[in-house]
Amino acid sequence: MDGFRGGFGIAELFWVLIWASFVVLVLLLLVLAIRWFLRAERGPGSPPGGGPPGGGPPGPDPLAILRERYARGEIDDEEFERRRKMLGG
Repeated sequence: MDGFRGGFGIAELFWVLIWASFVVLVLLLLVLAIRWFLRAERGPGSPPGGGPPGGGPPGPDPLAILRERYARGEIDDEEFERRRKMLGG
């Protein structure tokens, strides 16, 4: 009993660090798995934020709406061309 000091040696510290690293790794893998499952549930083409509220389909094409308004006579030639250039079509 002369050599026992009752302290915390290097070997014990090493094993504590190994176990702590293992626990951190398991938690990290768990978080990544949860994120992967949630992303797979939303679908491959969904935006990171989750899409529009209500999860409905995307809205109509703005250029198509502009063409419809022009066809109905709601806007004239100049207004149609100005807005079409703004939309990049």
